Amino acid sequence: MSAAGRPRVLFVGRNRLTLPLPGWLAPKWDAISEQLEIRVLGTAQDGHAADDGRFALAEPAQTADGVRFHLGLPGRVRRELRSFRPDAVVAADPFVGVATLLGRRLAGRRPPVIVEVHGDWRTFARLYGSPMRKLVARPAEWLARFAIRRADATRALSRFTSSLIEEVRGEPATRSFPTYSDLSAFTAEPRAPLPERPTALFVGALELYKNVDGLAAAWRRVAARVPEARLVVVGKGSRPEPIRTLVRDLPASVEHVEELPPDGVARRLDEATLLVLPSWPEGLGRVVIEAFARGRGVVATDAGGIPDLVTDGTEGLLIPPGGTDALVEALVRVLTDGDLAARLGEAAGRAYEDWHSTPEQFARELRALVDETLAAAR
Repeated sequence: MSAAGRPRVLFVGRNRLTLPLPGWLAPKWDAISEQLEIRVLGTAQDGHAADDGRFALAEPAQTADGVRFHLGLPGRVRRELRSFRPDAVVAADPFVGVATLLGRRLAGRRPPVIVEVHGDWRTFARLYGSPMRKLVARPAEWLARFAIRRADATRALSRFTSSLIEEVRGEPATRSFPTYSDLSAFTAEPRAPLPERPTALFVGALELYKNVDGLAAAWRRVAARVPEARLVVVGKGSRPEPIRTLVRDLPASVEHVEELPPDGVARRLDEATLLVLPSWPEGLGRVVIEAFARGRGVVATDAGGIPDLVTDGTEGLLIPPGGTDALVEALVRVLTDGDLAARLGEAAGRAYEDWHSTPEQFARELRALVDETLAAAR
């Protein structure tokens, strides 16, 4: 415990950061620093290692899928445990948790470790990034479960991620609360009316777990039934080809933008009738909350953390995972029924208030988790 009475906490993750922190991120960590004395291990966005006392940023890993990062992490954790001497450690995901637990063993000190679960670790190993990940999927999943079992405490983002923890530990997460996100870009302007042209917007990584193949297949059928409809895809990743082919085949009804800043995403939401999110299980789905902020309904998968946000028929229409027929019917229904789209959007706007939080609220939740963990460890 620091002289100011704040627990000393080491945060370990793969977040790519720059120093000084950008304006959209600084309030989160400033609020946390009011509650905790912190040290953060991350990676440098600009490629140059940096350390300002609070944040220690390493050069980004150069090998496939961050192998070098994970191999070097136990040593970094060991050094911080001996120099910073934290009361507790927060690992940003189960894979980081494995390296953190190993670093703790190497350091000969045993502060409690809190492992966060933001999504399904099986998705991370099998449906994201390089195909090479599939070669290590089974051992990676075993390691993730090991970290969750051996953690002193856990944090989930939603009922879904808490249920994943419960499958491994036999009990729900120690605490469950979403991460604070700066949504000011999505609330800066009054909500816009629905556009005249029916438009679906997808925002996310072009990866298997986002089911971009299913989206592309469904849109061909939607475009045939609703010729005036438009699909806008915002994102990049390891599976761009289904979307590139769709743009090539249907240039009048499909647009692909690889990357946009938050205010650009907000503008695209204003130009859309709905958000479409046909993913395999999401941990929570921040983009859904962003759509709510702009008063837009959602067509999304009835799986993972999405049902925590969306009630079928209220803020959106929910479909089975991988249900291409259901995705087509839901998109056609909302894109051709202006009254339905408006009702979903109005309900989404009201729901936003339930999911919006301040940096101070998030920091207090985090402090409560740390205090509970330290009390249990005594």
